[in-house]
Formats: sequence, structure tokens, C-alpha cells
Amino acid sequence: MKFKRKSSLPAVTELNITPLMDLAFSLLIIFMISTPLLEQTIPINLPKQDRSAANSRPEVKFQVISIDKGGRIFWGKQPVDLVQLDGLLAALALEKPEPPAVSLRAEYTLPYQKVVDVIDAVKRHNLTKLHLDTEVK
Repeated sequence: MKFKRKSSLPAVTELNITPLMDLAFSLLIIFMISTPLLEQTIPINLPKQDRSAANSRPEVKFQVISIDKGGRIFWGKQPVDLVQLDGLLAALALEKPEPPAVSLRAEYTLPYQKVVDVIDAVKRHNLTKLHLDTEVK
């Protein structure tokens, strides 16, 4: 007796991408939900800037100072007054090897003097790297 296979199975010429698409859409949904949660900062309406003038910043260590529409100053997420801010900036200026840059976020409806007071405090401690955050139009 001879046992012989009558015909071999045909080769699968198509790739089933349904599981790959399910995975891609699942990851997309996860990122869409989690991305807004990553930026938990003080809500501030920033002044507008032309898109062509907005250059990407190099990766630099920085400290965020925010001023909300009520004129309150925040060191990161901690509310401070100008005296406390002066002390924090003095400690920041002593960091080695190089003090980090200061990123200033201010509500666009604020009186200009409030922003200038904070910039003066930064300049008093010779912190020369100052970024004024804006919103791209």
C-alpha cells in the first residue's frame, strides 16, 4: 500500500492585517485619551505668535513661572509672592554646572507691569536664559 497525499495545501498568499489594525486603533485611542492628561499646568491664555516665528527650542532644563489672570505668581504649581519668588530665584541661580532657563507664562490680559516685575526679579539674579511662552496662531 502506498500512502500518498493527493495534493498539498495551498500557500496563503494574503496577510491577515485585521489584528494589526485593531492594535493600531487601540493604541491611537489610548494616546488620544492620555495626551491631554500629560500637561497639567496652570490654565493661562497665552499671547499669540505667528507660526513662522515659532522656532523649536532645544532640549534645555528649565523652571516654569506662571502668572494667572488674577495676577497670582506660581513657581511650577506652587503659588508664591514676589518676596518668595526672589528667594527661589536666588537658589536657582546657584545651581551648578549651569542654572536652568526660566520659562515665563503670563495671561495676555495682565497689566504689563506685573510681567515686568517678574522679569526684573529674574534679571536681578543674573539668570540670562528667559523664555516668554506664547501660543501659536
